[in-house]
Amino acid sequence: MPRKSKKQCEAGKELQYNTIKVRLYPTPDQAELFEKTFGCCRYIWNQMLADQQRFYLETGAHFIPTPAKYKNSAPFLKEVDNQALIQEHNRLAQAFRVFFKNPETFRHPKFKRKKDDKDSFTACNHDFESGPTIYTTRDGIRMTKAGVVKARFSRRPQAWWKLKRITVEKTRSGKYYCCILYECEVKAPEAVVPTPETTAGLKYSMPHFYVADNGAMADPPHWLKQSQEKLSKLQQRLSRMQPGSRNYQEAVQRYRVLHEHIANQRKDFIHKESRRITNAWDAVCIRADALDEIADRVAYGNVLEAGYGMFRECLRYKLARQGKQLLLVSRYEPTTRTCSECGFVEESVSYRKRTWTCPKCGARHSREVNAAKNIKAQGLAQYFRSRGLRESA
Repeated sequence: MPRKSKKQCEAGKELQYNTIKVRLYPTPDQAELFEKTFGCCRYIWNQMLADQQRFYLETGAHFIPTPAKYKNSAPFLKEVDNQALIQEHNRLAQAFRVFFKNPETFRHPKFKRKKDDKDSFTACNHDFESGPTIYTTRDGIRMTKAGVVKARFSRRPQAWWKLKRITVEKTRSGKYYCCILYECEVKAPEAVVPTPETTAGLKYSMPHFYVADNGAMADPPHWLKQSQEKLSKLQQRLSRMQPGSRNYQEAVQRYRVLHEHIANQRKDFIHKESRRITNAWDAVCIRADALDEIADRVAYGNVLEAGYGMFRECLRYKLARQGKQLLLVSRYEPTTRTCSECGFVEESVSYRKRTWTCPKCGARHSREVNAAKNIKAQGLAQYFRSRGLRESA
């Protein structure tokens, strides 16, 4: 069934997509089918990419064969869900589209290897007269060829949500999960005009995750640090074991489980903190820092491991669903060197110093809090200037 566009929605409504992630408990036969599907998806991707490259070298034109071409030479492809193979074709086509559109940002599609590739496949739901191909039951999910797979739901969809597709993935520790994408029509949120009193300015901080313009800091919970200490001790024990031994394999499994635990703790912290900020403020001003460049310049600490990029993305879509604004300030603005009291720009402020004094007005600033105040001021000025409004509006 064709997907509705925004123009086909009722007046005052828009399409919204929600994802529910559930834990799967497949039977041995279902797990074997999942493993076959993972392997077939990698195989069909590599075959299509190889044929595309060969066709381009011979003719100079871009062409990607469909999965149906390979089923006669590879009969094992008929054992898995055809929708999973079709989605691999769509992903490869999308990868080439974004590469041709912006080759400086997106790289050329690469071949997949089992040890590097993430085990996952996607299948779309289709509605027929006999019923949908994918649907949820009281304690499971019905999939094509796999049947009803037992699942544990942390939440349930609303009755009017429409199931669009599912993505089954396997973690490094051997657990199976399913991400279910739903589509629904919701009332379009009314735009909220921010004011200085209802706007927050956030500055990225390595030791505190972020610092707000009012001095608040989002220090990551202590249990996250404790888990990372356990991880370092486990890595030390692994380095002393004989690779391939039984104790080594058991330690590797514990290592993978602990890594997933830390990732889940980080995601839990990011989602709860972004939700708290979204409900408390009408707008959030944040600087568009290039985290990969910061990670290259910083010798100590893992900038990308903190998940600040994911935090910004969570803020963006959660604010948008409430009609609120995420205001991005250019990363080249001298927010740290600008006095938030008088606007004087200091030529150089040492990043080793946590405080500095403005030579013009004598105001003493905390470096990160002062930067957050400037980010807030510039974000609001940018918002009102783009809409031709006054800041007092």
